[in-house]
Amino acid sequence: MKSAKRQNLITYCFFLVIPAAGLLYGNSIKGDYSFLRVWEWSNILLLLIGIPLLFFQQEARLPDFWQTGISSKKRFYLPALTGIGFGLLDILVIKAIMHPEPYIDLPPFLQPFPYSLFLYFSGALEIEVFYRLIPLTIILFIGSRYKEGKYYTVFFWAGAFLTALREPLEQLPSGNIGLVIYSLVTGIAMNLLQAIWYKRAGFLASLSLRLGHYLIWHILLGIFVEYVELAK
Repeated sequence: MKSAKRQNLITYCFFLVIPAAGLLYGNSIKGDYSFLRVWEWSNILLLLIGIPLLFFQQEARLPDFWQTGISSKKRFYLPALTGIGFGLLDILVIKAIMHPEPYIDLPPFLQPFPYSLFLYFSGALEIEVFYRLIPLTIILFIGSRYKEGKYYTVFFWAGAFLTALREPLEQLPSGNIGLVIYSLVTGIAMNLLQAIWYKRAGFLASLSLRLGHYLIWHILLGIFVEYVELAK
C-alpha cells in the first residue's frame, strides 16, 4: 500500500473512532435527555462503504487526504472560515431575524453540549462520505477514463451541481417561503463550494468547510440556547 493511500486509510479510521465514542457517550446519558439523538452501530458500519474510494483519489484526479503541496491554509483554514461564514449567516437570518424570541427548549437541530461535539462531527463525516467522497470519486474516476479524460471538467461540474442539489432538496424546510428559498439557495451554494474545495484540496477541505458551519450553527448556537436562553 502506497504511503498516501495508507494515510487516507489511517485518517479515515481515526475519524470512525469519534462516532463510536459519541455512540457510547450518548447511550450513557440518554436517560437524562428524552430528545437525545444517538447513532446506532449500523450508522458507523455504513461509513465503511467509503473505504474502497480512499484508494482511488489520485486515479480520480483528486488530492489524497494529506497530498503534498497543499498548504494547511487551503486544506483547513480557508474552507473552515467559509463554513463559519455560512454558519454566521444562518444565525443572522434564521435565529436573529426569523426567531428572535428565546427558545423554551432545545430545538431538533441542537443537542446538549459537549455531546453535540460528537454528534455533529459524526453527522458532518456521514454527509461528506455519502455526498462527496463516494459520488464525486466515482464520477471523476469515470471522467478521468472516458475518452482519456477529454470531458473531465464536464464530469466535475455535473457531479458538483448534482451533489450540491441533494442535501438542500432532502432537507428542504416546510412553511415560511422565505426560509425555504433561503435554505435552498445557501444549501446549494455551500455544497457547491464544498465540491470545489474537494477538487482543489481534497476530502479534508470539504469536511473542514462543513465542520466550520456546524461549529457555529449547531454547536455554539446550542451552547448559547442551553446555557443562556434556557438558563433564564
